[in-house]
Amino acid sequence: MLIFTLPTGQRKRFLKADRGAARGSFPQAVTPGPPARKGDVIMARRTKSGKQAADILERLASEEAVAVLHLLLGKHPELRPEVEGMAKNVMSSISIEDIAADVFSAVTGVDLEALHGRAGKHSWGYVEPNEAAWELLEEALDDDMKRKVEADMLTAAQGVCVGIIAGLYNARNVASDGMLNLAPDFPAEHAGYVVQQFVQLCRYKMNAGAREHLLKTLTIHAPGWEDVFHRVAEDAGKA
Repeated sequence: MLIFTLPTGQRKRFLKADRGAARGSFPQAVTPGPPARKGDVIMARRTKSGKQAADILERLASEEAVAVLHLLLGKHPELRPEVEGMAKNVMSSISIEDIAADVFSAVTGVDLEALHGRAGKHSWGYVEPNEAAWELLEEALDDDMKRKVEADMLTAAQGVCVGIIAGLYNARNVASDGMLNLAPDFPAEHAGYVVQQFVQLCRYKMNAGAREHLLKTLTIHAPGWEDVFHRVAEDAGKA
């Protein structure tokens, strides 16, 4: 029989560990806890499902969101008044200053490269660069004013009108290498067109006092253009 003798240092560590085991210092076996309750499992599933639903809603495209909203209102028509109230709050939340900033960025940000394919010879004739520039500047502006008038939100629509005028006024003398360089008269002339459109859209919804108040507000945001505003407003009111 072979007998192996441990070195003194290892023998001491082994004996110490052995005594520790006798006292129960080694990790004990883990006793399984009670099984998860059914309610806890359901709640966990609902939480995960709710998070996934939130992620899906955040990823909806605008047309998909509209489709989901129509489906929801079709299934729960009692929610329509509340949803309409929310919609009006959202549509009215943007300020004149924000609209003006958006318009300014839009008309000063149209690059000359956009003229490619617009100006020059076409099968229907020749398009002058300044004419093409004018069209591109008009296309850069969203027709949000008409949308709000049609929704019977005159206060919000008037805010859009004033915001557009303020943005165009701020862009009138901006040194630009873009479209405004080819159509320098666009801000003032398009401002007159916007006022004319607003008065025509609201001619049966806005009295003379409200119209005069609008013209004064426009003059505050675009001093020097008041003659244009009064002329086009008077013409639009007669149309």
